[in-house]
Amino acid sequence: MAVETQNNFDNVVWESDRRHFFHPWTHFDSFKDEGSLILTRAEGVYTYDASGKRYLDGVGGLWCMNVGYGRDEIVDAIAEQARELAYANPFVDVGNAPAALLSAKLAELSPGDLNRVMLTCGGSTANDSMVRLAHYYWGCKNQKSRKKIITRRGSYHGSTYLTQSMTGKPADRMPEFHYDTDLIVYVSEPNSYRPPEGVSEADFEQWLIDEFAETIEREGPENIAAHFAEPILGAGGVVVPPRRYITETHELCRQHGILYVADEVVTGFGRVGAWFASLDVFGIQPDAIVTAKGITSGYQPLGAVLVSDAIYEVVAEAGYDRLFTNGYTYSGHPVACAAALKNIEIMERENLPGRVRDDIGPYFMEQVGTLKDMPTVGDIRGMHLMACVVNVADKETREELPAEVNIGKRISNAAEELGLLVRPVGNLNVLSPPLTITRTEVDELVSMLRQSMDRVCGDLRQEGFDL
Repeated sequence: MAVETQNNFDNVVWESDRRHFFHPWTHFDSFKDEGSLILTRAEGVYTYDASGKRYLDGVGGLWCMNVGYGRDEIVDAIAEQARELAYANPFVDVGNAPAALLSAKLAELSPGDLNRVMLTCGGSTANDSMVRLAHYYWGCKNQKSRKKIITRRGSYHGSTYLTQSMTGKPADRMPEFHYDTDLIVYVSEPNSYRPPEGVSEADFEQWLIDEFAETIEREGPENIAAHFAEPILGAGGVVVPPRRYITETHELCRQHGILYVADEVVTGFGRVGAWFASLDVFGIQPDAIVTAKGITSGYQPLGAVLVSDAIYEVVAEAGYDRLFTNGYTYSGHPVACAAALKNIEIMERENLPGRVRDDIGPYFMEQVGTLKDMPTVGDIRGMHLMACVVNVADKETREELPAEVNIGKRISNAAEELGLLVRPVGNLNVLSPPLTITRTEVDELVSMLRQSMDRVCGDLRQEGFDL
């Protein structure tokens, strides 16, 4: 009877989800027929569905489950804070201890003089807030023409109206939506695997730098507020830009007074072996860093904007009657901040950024790299615990399989059957496991992914594809 009751409950949950939960990025046709995979519990790097089947979480939730599932310390910190002070109004001149202490900790961990912290609800609201701050900053300097934002094609910055407009990832730009067409200026995706037609890989880095300089000249530096750049393009397919391109575009921004904003929503908090990638990995000091995800390891929703003293001093001295009218009901939420503080404490105690940099990150990339012998793998790219498998029809020409083949999704479906969660993005499969993953678990992940790809390759051959 107990089993039957549980099965009935599971069916109710599945049907309730299918009928009522409007998911982010809903694919309506498949969702109507197939519904969702309902996860019920998790521990370490594994999640479990309603039937008890175990899945190795190769995507770390959504780039965010950095310290792994089932950390009682974080759960206890959340419960204790909720009992003591579940909420505090953050507006104007009311604060709370967790928000204050977290802001101080983030200032300590961030590079340079990024000592001022805006706390938001996630990465989208953090990027949105930073755009507003950039405009406010230039307004305070009486340079109100500086409104435009330079972003990259292939980038992802969020899903508010403004941040989705900033996003340059083609697959996310549905024609039914409207986008801001006045503020946003795009430069090319820094993807050396697919340079523009007529540009060689050897010349691509300089081509990108020249394009960036020409974009500034065309738009006029007096009209550009900021450049938003992911150190590594995450949702766009783990594109690692050429290093000189990063340093020289940063220098171009500095020369023309354009704010350089590092979108470290994904790369922050140890995923690439440093607390933040901008300075420690790529050697640049941004004017601001936007971060989220790993800040709480997904245990609570939270985002942050880390701003330089130089920016803060301008806006703070702008005038007695001015207000920075930006923020959210849940900015600096004490429970979320308590979770972040405990999460950071764990990461420091276990030296997770160092472990990723010196041990598990290089091992992970080495083992994922062994998949290059698979018939459909044209490229494997990434850094430490961010990786992407690029699937193609032809390794030599780099020709992609037809979109209707949906190879990334077919591989992720096959992996799910075997007990592995990977993320499909068109013809790509993205991996971002928890930072606590062990070498044995890495081997398990790669083995299951190889089996999944082998199965899909067999199906494609039966369908007439010459691999």
